[in-house]
Amino acid sequence: MQSEGLEEPLARALAARGVAADQAADFLRPTLKALFPDPSSFMDMDAAAKAIVDAIVADQSIHVFADYDVDGASSAALLVRWFRAVGADLPIYVPDRLTEGYGPSAKAFETLKARGAHLVVTVDCGAAANEAIAHGCAIGLKIVVIDHHMMREQPPQCLAVVNPNRPGDTSGQGNLAAAGVVFVLLAALNREARGRGLFTVRPQPDIRQWLDLAAMGAICDVTGLTGFNRALTGLGLKVMSDWGNPGLRALLAAAGAEPGPAKSNHAGFILGPRINAGGRIGKSDLGARLLSTDDPREAEQIALELDALNIARREVERDVTEQAIRRVEATGAHMDGSAVVVVAGEDWHPGVVGIAAGRMRERWRKPVIVIGIDAINGIGKGSGRSQPGMNLGRAVQAAWEAGVLLAGGGHAMAAGLTVRADMIDTLRTFLNDRMAEEQADAVLLDWVEVDALIEPGGATRGLFEDFEQLAPFGPANPEPLFALHGVQAREPVQMNGGHVRCRLVGADGASVKAIMWRCADLPAGQALLMGQGGLSVVGRLKADDWNGRKGAQFEIEDVADPRMTN
Repeated sequence: MQSEGLEEPLARALAARGVAADQAADFLRPTLKALFPDPSSFMDMDAAAKAIVDAIVADQSIHVFADYDVDGASSAALLVRWFRAVGADLPIYVPDRLTEGYGPSAKAFETLKARGAHLVVTVDCGAAANEAIAHGCAIGLKIVVIDHHMMREQPPQCLAVVNPNRPGDTSGQGNLAAAGVVFVLLAALNREARGRGLFTVRPQPDIRQWLDLAAMGAICDVTGLTGFNRALTGLGLKVMSDWGNPGLRALLAAAGAEPGPAKSNHAGFILGPRINAGGRIGKSDLGARLLSTDDPREAEQIALELDALNIARREVERDVTEQAIRRVEATGAHMDGSAVVVVAGEDWHPGVVGIAAGRMRERWRKPVIVIGIDAINGIGKGSGRSQPGMNLGRAVQAAWEAGVLLAGGGHAMAAGLTVRADMIDTLRTFLNDRMAEEQADAVLLDWVEVDALIEPGGATRGLFEDFEQLAPFGPANPEPLFALHGVQAREPVQMNGGHVRCRLVGADGASVKAIMWRCADLPAGQALLMGQGGLSVVGRLKADDWNGRKGAQFEIEDVADPRMTN
């Protein structure tokens, strides 16, 4: 309070999040100058920069091989824009999710070789693709890997493998998305090119202009927003607020949203899902093309296509999620004490199984893997989402190493896999045995940490704006949670989609408008719909700007009746 002139609730929240008084300034006002890591602290970063600049100087053909999600698209676009700024071309290759699967493959490298590639830079993939990369090198390609996913003890054998989660890496930047690692690579490339005299005839690229792309990757890949990654994201949102990237600007317009100050929600809920829709059910390279183009007309065309794909994706996702929930709840697998839920269905679109898994994880508070089986070849492609305290990526990697999977990998909170249909039961048993010990820790971690206890009358726009100083929000820096005690739900209304809207009224009669999403069939939603009183409620304050009113709304996270005992 004294050093930063903060009100007590916000100061208490900072302290509770482990921010010391001498760290508060960097947390509230992060800068690249204070927090940017030395690129050389990453294993192989200098080797990667040297290999890329060597190829540019030799006028060799360089291609970027990217994953199809937002982080992959942002990573590719960062490299494309740096190459363009130094007068070089960088074609993009993104594998098709359905026909090529995730990450590098022998076939993909053969395709790139046939196109005349000399050097391939993989971004947001490749760290665990040892066999495919070995094949690529064997056919004469030079390969550099830039990634952040979990990987084996033995890295792929190629020119460089830059991954802050690589065993032995001491950079301390393991919470970065691939786009964050690529952003550091751009600094290393500037340094390497400057040392070679490449900027005597052209200006050195100012990489800060592309911070919006680094922020997109960090937010949409759900990375821990602390330290340098927080600075990247916070400053990136400020750059994004100018909407200077033609692709982001066009996508915002296609979504029907107004330009203005960018928030995490812009990346996570408006822009990100539309970019992902291309890789999920459309053309895999649309996102990377959108983020790297400088042509407003091309950007508009791609943005409209992605918006249409996103609408179609929602329909497919809803059907798969409903089928999967019914299948699990019919067997009781969600409440049998198992560590992981694994559910599979024929012809479930592999592009939406990850979203379905996320919805189900929220519902049951345990890791969920959803697998779509191709009925013709008997192969299932699945995606999983995990619970804090349970490292799903590590477990899936172990399943692959044990021969249970055809392919698999990921990070702590998310993973992807390919499995034969007749091995799904074996996979379920393997993962439950593997993650049983972590389950007890996860149960202890599955609480809500409240930043402040307030009255309904205190849930004001002023309080909301005060706590906005903690933004951007994400893992390791969650959106502030507020608690209301002894309130009644009045005027409850069930909305389409199973949402419940009401007013939360305190003992003094003061109230706040509130909503809880997808809850009508859950105990919390039932308590609201019955208009119960004496409830304890936790949730988040959101801006309510409808018709210019500049108010606040309470978005309910959980409801409890303190009079009930377990």
